[in-house]
Amino acid sequence: MIVHAGLIARRVGGLWLGILIEGPSGAGKSDLALRALDHGFRLVADDRVLLWADGGRLWGRAPDPLAGLIEVRGQGVVPVAAVAFSGVALKVRLEPPERMPDPATETVLGVEIPLMAADPFELSAPAKLGRALEAFDAAHKRRI
Repeated sequence: MIVHAGLIARRVGGLWLGILIEGPSGAGKSDLALRALDHGFRLVADDRVLLWADGGRLWGRAPDPLAGLIEVRGQGVVPVAAVAFSGVALKVRLEPPERMPDPATETVLGVEIPLMAADPFELSAPAKLGRALEAFDAAHKRRI
C-alpha cells in the first residue's frame, strides 16, 4: 500500500524505529522531516511511503524513484542520506495537538500503532517526535 506521507527513523535500542508523518499536501510533512534530520533522525521516505505488514509489525520504505530524496521548499528536490526501510513505531498526524491528549492508536494494514497529533511548525516539534519514540514501547504498542 502506498500512502501520501513521510517516514523518518531514528536508532533506538539498536533498531531503526520509524515515524510515519501524515497530513494534507502543503501541511509541512517534508519541512518537519527536514528539521528532524538535525535531531538524529534519518530519512526513509518523503511524500510517498510504501507500507507493508510482516510478522505483526508495520514496515515502510520509499518507492524506488523517490529513495534518498526530499523536497526542500524553495530549493527543489534534493538528495539526503537515507535508511532503506524501517519499522513504523508511531504515526503522527499533522494537526493542532491537544494539551493533554489521551493515548490513541490506529490500525494500519492490521497492525495497531500509537498515534499522536503534532504542529509541524512548532520549534519543538522534532524534539517532541524524538521523545515520543522513546515514550512508546513499540513491541507492546503501549506507553512505557
